[in-house]
Amino acid sequence: MANSIALVKKYVDKLDDVYKLASLTDVLESDASTVRQGKNTNEILIPKIDMDGLADYSRSGGYVEGDDKLTWETVKFDYDRGRSFSVDAMDNEETIGISFGMLSSRFVRDKVVPEMDAYRFAEYAGKSGITVKSENLSDGSAVCNAITTANNVLDEAEVDVENRILFITPSLHNVIVALDTYKSKAMLEGFSAVVKVPQTRFYTAISLLDGKTSGEEIGGYKKATAGKNINFMIIQKSAVLQFTKHIVNKIIPPEDNQSADAWKFFYRAYGLTDVYENKVKGIYCSHSTT
Repeated sequence: MANSIALVKKYVDKLDDVYKLASLTDVLESDASTVRQGKNTNEILIPKIDMDGLADYSRSGGYVEGDDKLTWETVKFDYDRGRSFSVDAMDNEETIGISFGMLSSRFVRDKVVPEMDAYRFAEYAGKSGITVKSENLSDGSAVCNAITTANNVLDEAEVDVENRILFITPSLHNVIVALDTYKSKAMLEGFSAVVKVPQTRFYTAISLLDGKTSGEEIGGYKKATAGKNINFMIIQKSAVLQFTKHIVNKIIPPEDNQSADAWKFFYRAYGLTDVYENKVKGIYCSHSTT
């Protein structure tokens, strides 16, 4: 039993490493200390503050009393996905543990992380109030001009320059780099981070397959019928509400499996992807026209 427990711990550590290395949206994870638990376990409360502006000062009457109001908005978690797999004990033993190790690690790397990234980008791109531009970018100059336009829009909306992150497809990023000009280098260096996102994770809308309905048994996600290819997104980190509340990497060794002589692997991800109502201007999305 001790050897099995040690093996389980080794696999769980590897799964955690895989997620951290592969996630592209992990950089947007919000600070949990800024929220508090709601009445129900599937919701959290986020603080919202509103206040009056400046008023005329009177030398005889002094200051005009202003009003400020702190409220708590209830937000429900919107992402709850999972899967389980079995690997026969003998199959695993005869491959020196490779069968189970490859299944668990590749599942997280090839299925879990791409879906979570795709879901988050699609959710942010679909939020009402963000700036959306439909355009086809043919060359490096067009991409640079489009990003400059995006930055101008954010600047005019008084979006904080700090922590602006550029998410862009590798193809468009490469055409910028190929320009090899001072202007293009300075533009990229102006962001707190530049993250290259494969087009397969970068759509304005996706469909999550439930794993049960006919035609959806394989699970995962696909580009929605109305979805467009995203060229790039600029996201000011403080604009988003992104919490991964619950990640389960549960492994049951064969000796504890009551239904089969097999390793059992369970994975569940539960979280929230949203945007602060008063910070929607902190997101700019450029997508293709088709």
